[in-house]
Amino acid sequence: TVNKVELAPLVNDKYQDPLWKGGAPSPAEEQPAPRGRAESPAQLSGWVEKSKKEMRARQLKVERKLSIAASQLAVEGQAKAKAKGKAKAKAKANKTKAQRPWRAPEDRKSNHRKILQQMVQSSLECFLFLQQPEEAEKFLLMYHNSRAKRHLLNVDAYNIVMRSWARKGCLQHVHRLFSMLESTGLQPSLDSYAAVLECMGRSQVPAIAIRRCVKQLKNNGFVVDELFQKCLFEEDEKEKVLRAIRTIQPKYQLPPPPSSKTCKSSLLQAFYSRKTMMPYPKMDFSVQELREHFQQQLEMELDSTVTIESVESTKPLTPQAIKAVKSGGKELGESGGCTSGGKGGCSPVGTWGEMQDPLCLPLSQVLNTVSPQGESLAVLARDLSTKVYNRYVTQRKLRSRQLEKVQEVYKDYIRLLARDSRVGVYLPREYWEKLVVEAGFGPSLNLKDCSWPYVILMRLGMHLLELLVQAVRVPRNILNPRLEPRLIPVLYHIYSFRSTWQIGLIKPHPVFSQLVSDAAETTLTFNSSVIPMLCPPVPWTSPHFGAFVLNDTKLMRFVDGAVQHQLLLEQCPLVNLHPVLDALNQLGNCAWKINQPVLDIIISIFNDKGNEKLDIPPPISEAPRPPAAPGNSTNGNKSHKHELLLCKKKAAEMHSLRMDALYKLSIANYVRDKVFWFPHNMDFRGRTYPCPPYFNHLGNDVTRAILLFAEGRPLGPKGLDWLKIHLINLTGLKKNNALRERLEYANEIMEEILDSADHPLTGRKWWMNTDEPWQALACCMEIAKASRSPDPAAYVSHFPVHQDGSCNGLQHYAALGRDLIGAMSVNLMPCGVPQDVYSVVAQQVEEFRKKDAEQGVKVAQVLQGFISRKVVKQTVMTVVYGVTRYGGRLQMEKRLKEIEFPEEYLWEASRYLVKQVFNSIKEMFSATRDIQNWLTESAKLIAQSGQTVEWVTPLGLPIVQPYYRSKSTLLPPPTLCCRKPDTVKQKNAFPPNFIHSLDSTHMMLTALHCLRSGLTFVSVHDCYWTHALTVDAMNQICRQQFVALHSEKILQDLSKFMVEKYCSPDREMRALWQSKLMEQLSNVPKTGRSSGPEHFGDEGREVGSGPQHR
Repeated sequence: TVNKVELAPLVNDKYQDPLWKGGAPSPAEEQPAPRGRAESPAQLSGWVEKSKKEMRARQLKVERKLSIAASQLAVEGQAKAKAKGKAKAKAKANKTKAQRPWRAPEDRKSNHRKILQQMVQSSLECFLFLQQPEEAEKFLLMYHNSRAKRHLLNVDAYNIVMRSWARKGCLQHVHRLFSMLESTGLQPSLDSYAAVLECMGRSQVPAIAIRRCVKQLKNNGFVVDELFQKCLFEEDEKEKVLRAIRTIQPKYQLPPPPSSKTCKSSLLQAFYSRKTMMPYPKMDFSVQELREHFQQQLEMELDSTVTIESVESTKPLTPQAIKAVKSGGKELGESGGCTSGGKGGCSPVGTWGEMQDPLCLPLSQVLNTVSPQGESLAVLARDLSTKVYNRYVTQRKLRSRQLEKVQEVYKDYIRLLARDSRVGVYLPREYWEKLVVEAGFGPSLNLKDCSWPYVILMRLGMHLLELLVQAVRVPRNILNPRLEPRLIPVLYHIYSFRSTWQIGLIKPHPVFSQLVSDAAETTLTFNSSVIPMLCPPVPWTSPHFGAFVLNDTKLMRFVDGAVQHQLLLEQCPLVNLHPVLDALNQLGNCAWKINQPVLDIIISIFNDKGNEKLDIPPPISEAPRPPAAPGNSTNGNKSHKHELLLCKKKAAEMHSLRMDALYKLSIANYVRDKVFWFPHNMDFRGRTYPCPPYFNHLGNDVTRAILLFAEGRPLGPKGLDWLKIHLINLTGLKKNNALRERLEYANEIMEEILDSADHPLTGRKWWMNTDEPWQALACCMEIAKASRSPDPAAYVSHFPVHQDGSCNGLQHYAALGRDLIGAMSVNLMPCGVPQDVYSVVAQQVEEFRKKDAEQGVKVAQVLQGFISRKVVKQTVMTVVYGVTRYGGRLQMEKRLKEIEFPEEYLWEASRYLVKQVFNSIKEMFSATRDIQNWLTESAKLIAQSGQTVEWVTPLGLPIVQPYYRSKSTLLPPPTLCCRKPDTVKQKNAFPPNFIHSLDSTHMMLTALHCLRSGLTFVSVHDCYWTHALTVDAMNQICRQQFVALHSEKILQDLSKFMVEKYCSPDREMRALWQSKLMEQLSNVPKTGRSSGPEHFGDEGREVGSGPQHR
């Protein structure tokens, strides 16, 4: 069960423990010495009090804004009247400002209210969970009886309390709350009547009372069938409502489910056509095997954490650490510190007590993650409260019997995937929905929204951190018996500055850090949500349901405090989200396994002090030692402080990299003998990501090298050639050579390839000198196995081959603008050899330089011999993402420094180069800059009107940019959407985000059509992976879908959507700024001469290119 403390509502002091009555010790220095200093027990300090005041001030400010909005409008009206007597120019400016509608401020006010209403509802939901209807009603009345606060209660708040009483069958309380709801002027909803009827069904009231209730329901415009079609039920609520209805209508039958709707997107008409649909591809597992996998996953999620063996080699305990294990446990346990420390979840100084309280496990994990350099207070608070929230959601799913229904449905769902069963022609989402309907009674799989607002999460997290800082102690003399034997805090709080931001940090005491350093690491403890799934993910069927069995997962990732994304998804018709949901399900259903030989080699190097060249971080013991302190020289002291700062920074970086590698390798080692899956979700632009954060195929070279497809396919006639081409791409060599030349080169160096495969650490080590050494080694081993098999074409390969887009953003711009010259440079046109846009730009800039040098331009003469592909690449790549000339100049300056360019000419040369690069791109991509400028200017005008930029992708996914004005505060703001949009970020981010959304759309189209063709497909954004056998087929689908996407009127549709959203349809009512915005939005840039994307016959999957060729 969940402890009441962890679920106590946080909206009102009457119903919560004081969140910040005290705080952590605040040492005079950032890092106290372990000896020679008097450490006192933790005392009340100002950091938590400051946090408390700030959070309370925000809430009061929000409520004050809501209550005086009308008076603000009146004051502003008076200001406008006074402005009429001003000078003409100023009057004109004021008139323009006055004409701006109050639409955006109204939106912000509405968002304020929604956040506060959500806070109230979250508290009421906790009372409902704890089965405390009396406390829930008291809490509701506190707001209901206050005129100032009553507006924070909506129908849902009253419904929650009615449900609390309905579960106990207390009809009198339910009737009183129903009357209170009507007295406020609110209209009862279907959920209101469902609560009343549920209570009637439990208490078996006379039929006449039920008839009156049903009659009132119909008078309010509802019908009985809607109760079972639209309401979400928990436990046996549905059965009780049905019992009440059958009391007056004995022959009443549940209404049939609404007919399924089909996506009408023109891009997917053929995909969703029943005539062309094929059976879903089977996995190489039986029904029984998949059920066993599901049971393992369920047990792991029910435990909420997973303890695994660390791959880091253990070291013997020091005498001090042995003593700490024996004596520290008792003292820490007595002080309330029943927790363990360490780098990843192990117990380096022994087990310090049994953790009985449900909060102990989340609290103990803080010590497992705090580095010696400290962790952000806000990050730790958010992490702690999220752990508590996840435990609450899990317990709620168990109590509502949702888990029972999920188990029942999943056992039948896997028949769609198992090799030894046959079902109809369905997609995973469709089949799951079918099974849910057939399951009939029981709880709804979509629980009523119970998410806790960001404010509550932060306040709860800060309170838990306060408890942790005050409770966990360590003996001061644990490492040095000569010191006084008393307890000192393990953690303490400090302030630091990042730029102009003041942030709080939690740091461990050096004594504790030393204990952790001296202790032996044996295990790591992770939340179950960071481990790959051991069974196929639950298919996404809505924005609220999918991925893990129990762990709460959002369909769309967004920054803390942003609520607009979720609101957009909820308002969007579900049928419009079907393509996105189906694409995520397809990516998540790809099964993986570990490349064990490569993993073993990596772990051996990891435990042998690492290797920075091979991207395996060394241990912290290899960090540079700080220099000895100098004499009394002032300059010497400054230099020493600077050196000390650099050493500390390097140590922090090494610790972070080492822990990241430790987590990844340990998780990989844990699943080395298992088959596993990565459930996917997406960011606000539609770009997809695996849900497990540490170990997945989006990782670095090391991570990708140890991943294989669980399903194997024979290489076929061309598969071995594709493996060899893929290897050459991984080396970074032959970038501008044709496929045939790359294949010939691979055959020429077969001796090196085989030597690398056979003797990776003792041979000639050719693989170590490639761009992606670990993936190259894995590919060498696969080529060796295939080439040595009796029939290479029949060799079953699990190895993923990558196909990457060449400068993908410019590809989309070239297609949007129909730029034929630019299209050729980014491989959109048929060509004998892969084109390299960076080399083309470098050549063109060199031509410009030669002409200027001949005319006597000094900087052009100095730049002779310094212009190369490497110098211009970053700027060319980031042009797509809206880089300015200022940013481009800084990039150029950095590249020139790397090649030892004369320092006295750096500024002038970088300024000259960025100008020439922009001119070159403008010539090659004539329409690209026009499109970028149109997008930027449109976003600027929208943001200046007080609104955020929104659009809808060609697949129907709604998108909003979450960029708002920020303030320098101790804690992040409670909600972002309550603030004004950041005009600079909105306009600069719109072009790249729009291109990212097109890129994601293309990937999803490719994924869905690969599914129809039976191909294994995963993506790393614009890098697509499949088996060597199916590379050619995937390339063909990729090109077809790119052409199909850009055959749509993308810019015209964007213009139409924005005009309808941001501009008034009535010309007479349209303000001056709206007229200007409408003119801007309607003026879609003209494109090149090409009549359509059918001219782009070879869409730029840089054929055979590796993931490093972007």
